[in-house]
Amino acid sequence: MSGENTKKKEQLSEEDELKASSAPLLDHLVELRQRLIVSICAFAVCFAVCFAFSIPLYEFLVIPFEKAVKASGTEPKLYFAPLEFFFTRVKLAALGGIALAFPVVAYEIYKFVAPGLYRRERAAALPFLAAMPVLFSLGAALVYFILMPFVMRFAVGMEQRPGEGSGVAIELLTRVGDYLSLMTTLIMAFGFAFQLPVFLTLLARAGLITSGFLTRNRRVAIVVIFVIAAFLTPPDPFSQLILGACIISLYEVSVLSVRFAEKKAEEAAEGPEEASA
Repeated sequence: MSGENTKKKEQLSEEDELKASSAPLLDHLVELRQRLIVSICAFAVCFAVCFAFSIPLYEFLVIPFEKAVKASGTEPKLYFAPLEFFFTRVKLAALGGIALAFPVVAYEIYKFVAPGLYRRERAAALPFLAAMPVLFSLGAALVYFILMPFVMRFAVGMEQRPGEGSGVAIELLTRVGDYLSLMTTLIMAFGFAFQLPVFLTLLARAGLITSGFLTRNRRVAIVVIFVIAAFLTPPDPFSQLILGACIISLYEVSVLSVRFAEKKAEEAAEGPEEASA
């Protein structure tokens, strides 16, 4: 009986907590406007900072290309059309601004949604918010340090000088905007792919999937993963295989994470029963 009374008290306190956090629709709209203003201001400040340092940032991203070209014995060059480099800097500053402003935006979203959640739900959401930028950074690091150097060496290896099979020289003419598009496409693909454990664990906590469901449909998931990898990556088999292998590994990590979440939910459900016993 003591366990049941404790459980009822917890439910009543949670309901009282939600009632206390309730507010009229107009107040919610005012709060939403304020949080949007804060998020936009944070992005604007981060965008300005990244644009001021856009040239050093681009030079940092170009390092894999520079090393690959120098290894082939030629001088690294990037080509651009009129105003292309300027718009490339704007695009790079926008991406950097989004990345730098993400903690502020995530915090504002959390503070707006938190009043509608129970205390235990708010506590459960914080680890996922902390894991998302970490996992995205791991995906971006994989692209920068492993995938892009290989892609650039592969592209440079396709060059052909006169007398090496034909009298026509085949040279790699990399444009400033094309290189940034390739880099950002791979970073976004791998960064979002690394969010798979977070996404599947949230679905499990919502009761939409189980670890048994993920285990039974592993073969189907592998096929879907390689189809998605072929769609997100450039048309070269190496990057597709790397992304597919990474997502499959993350899928297995997700299965373990879902099992852990199920175990914690079972322990929480058995707690009141053990207390009453």
